[in-house]
Amino acid sequence: MRISASITREFLLAACCLLLAGCNAELLRQDMANQPKNKPLSESDFFADGRSERPLIENTVARGSITNDELVVPKDSNAFPLPVNQKLLERGEERYKIFCTPCHGLQGDGNGMIVERGMKHPPSYHIDRLRQAPNGYFYDVVTNGFGAMYSYSAQIPPKDRWAIIAYVRALQLSRNAKASELPESLRSKISSARGESRATKSEGAKE
Repeated sequence: MRISASITREFLLAACCLLLAGCNAELLRQDMANQPKNKPLSESDFFADGRSERPLIENTVARGSITNDELVVPKDSNAFPLPVNQKLLERGEERYKIFCTPCHGLQGDGNGMIVERGMKHPPSYHIDRLRQAPNGYFYDVVTNGFGAMYSYSAQIPPKDRWAIIAYVRALQLSRNAKASELPESLRSKISSARGESRATKSEGAKE
């Protein structure tokens, strides 16, 4: 006896319904949000004190915290806890371009990309207030944020914060350095460049 196609379809549909009826929808979803866990500060009967959060073990410190503490200076301090050398400045330039240029711009004048798109204009590093601000002020702002600027303590470790500060100081110095304070090799380059510029201007005036 041949079974019609409609009867076969009805049979398969009924079998699927029976299978689904015996399954737990929550188990099928495998929703990680429903897994057994303790939320922060929630009660727990697993520990004698009834707390799910465990206190820190006495006389222990977080990994790296001692090293980081050595790099913290008061907000009004002009100390610099790392040796300033070419390697530190290059690291600072790299980190500055990654984290700082979107707002502060490549030259530190506050003309970053987000400013061009209508966001708040940060102050230029070259104004007198920030040129005279102590190093500790910059470290505090990067660590804790200030005004519209959020804290970057999670993104930038302490050593890199100081590298960025060193590079910012280099940017400030680049616009305000006196020629007499430069090395002889740089002074000669500036003199030759000025001579070439004057020669070009005089030739243009003759034409």
